[in-house]
Amino acid sequence: MKKIIGVLGLFLMASYASAQVEVPALSPKAEVEQTIGLSEVEIEYSRPSVRDRAIFGSLIPHGELWRLGANKNTTITLSTDATIAGKSVESGTYALYARPEKKKWEIYLYSESENWGVPDEWDDSKVIATFQTNITEVDHVESLTLGFENLTTSTCDFSIAWENSKVVLPMEFPTEKLTEASILETMEGDTISERDYYGAASYYLNAGKELESALNYIKMAVKMRGEEAFWYLRKQALIEHKLGMKENAIKTAKRSLESAKKAENSRYIQMNQSSIDKWEQE
Repeated sequence: MKKIIGVLGLFLMASYASAQVEVPALSPKAEVEQTIGLSEVEIEYSRPSVRDRAIFGSLIPHGELWRLGANKNTTITLSTDATIAGKSVESGTYALYARPEKKKWEIYLYSESENWGVPDEWDDSKVIATFQTNITEVDHVESLTLGFENLTTSTCDFSIAWENSKVVLPMEFPTEKLTEASILETMEGDTISERDYYGAASYYLNAGKELESALNYIKMAVKMRGEEAFWYLRKQALIEHKLGMKENAIKTAKRSLESAKKAENSRYIQMNQSSIDKWEQE
């Protein structure tokens, strides 16, 4: 019995020794991931809140270098090369720092990304790029918020908002270059799926380029899938119309219409009938 009590006592002592107090963070960690075209961007930062304090010009003095968050420095990771506010930036992970002024901010990309806050010794040789951006006054933003707005397949606005201030950095990614490289590589391969053909055709139609190739690709997709693929036929009709092949486009749209009716797909029935009516009046 004494041995059992002794073992239990040691177990409890070990448990107490390893226990740690857990409290909520006032500036919780956050991660923001965003896809733009074929590129990925990730932001890691801690989110301080206003909590009835004056922030810019007080807690963060004007002209003072700031970690753009709390705790460990904020980082941005780019999966591909990008253009940020007109400046070329290679893929990689960088620390983000800011120097808020009264009417503008200066924002820095710094190659050393593992600092706790601002580096003890700032090294200008590690500054990858510097951006100046004007401040927009906004309604109260309680917690520091970093995010992405106005997304297209190749561009976005990277926004930083806190208290009553907001700044924006426009970003652009080489989506067209990456997509065309992907299409070329895939089409040179031995195993090309109907989805590959459809994806390439759709991209070229949306981009308004290489429409002859787009037509060949979508015809291959239709051949592989069959007449029941009314969505493929719909895409073929749109490409043919874009190429000025109106009669062919109408015939293909009618094929798509009949397949959509068999599948009882009201959306494609309506779209095809609308296009047929419009094209027959041209």
